[in-house]
Amino acid sequence: MVVVVMMDLKEKLNKFWSQQEKCQLALVGIAAEAAPLKTRPAASAAAQKSSVPLKFSNETERLQYINSIRKSPVGAQIKRVLDLLRETRHALTPEQINKASFVDVKANKIVFDSLRKNIKVNYDGECFSYKSKHEINGKHELLLLIRKAPEGIAVGDLKDAYPFVMEDLQDLKAAGDVWLLSNLECQEDTVYANDPRVVMKVDDDIKQLFRGIDLPRDMIDIEKDLLKNGMKPATNTAERKKVAQVQGIKPRQQQKKKREFSKRAKLTNVHLPELFNFPGL
Repeated sequence: MVVVVMMDLKEKLNKFWSQQEKCQLALVGIAAEAAPLKTRPAASAAAQKSSVPLKFSNETERLQYINSIRKSPVGAQIKRVLDLLRETRHALTPEQINKASFVDVKANKIVFDSLRKNIKVNYDGECFSYKSKHEINGKHELLLLIRKAPEGIAVGDLKDAYPFVMEDLQDLKAAGDVWLLSNLECQEDTVYANDPRVVMKVDDDIKQLFRGIDLPRDMIDIEKDLLKNGMKPATNTAERKKVAQVQGIKPRQQQKKKREFSKRAKLTNVHLPELFNFPGL
């Protein structure tokens, strides 16, 4: 009875090891496809020597990792390729992308077509490369681009221009070549050129005169001043208040709002730099 049990166990054990060898041969085949060309002969030789005992190693974990990437959602694979193209800034073939990111672009038609049509990707028929909104490279080209845009450029549009662009932007700000202004409404910074041609010295009495002007706070007074200077106001506050009184509408208590720069405001009064000393900038 004991002999029969031992023979049964030995047969099951041999069957188990046979299955393990088949699995290892399949994994080696996948590794040969994903490995560089120079390592493929070694992988083929390992596949032919089936008589050599195979052992589990870190290679198994690597192949499982590759398989998990290729089975991940299409969006995740596209993002992985975009991150690779943005970081390297090189034109890569599908084979090079596969080697670096384990995303088989050539075998996955959906990923291939999505990358080819992506607005952030250039495809010349052979290679894929990253396409930023502004094609610049370096601090000098960055400054020239900002100077060509008097209405300012959103910092978000510059973040992917080239690596270390944000460091160059801070260097330009520290050197006084640009202004960085925050917009609280859209939570986005805008960069403006500090044109050296408009830098001038203003006498203190003129500065004091500018600061001493008391602007009217009531809209009716503002409209009167506009009419006095030959300009037609776009609003008629007095008429609107009369209509509101007839209809019994109570005037709303308007809270004084802090004046802010719009997202694309054109800088003026650059001769008064204290106007632009915002906290945190």
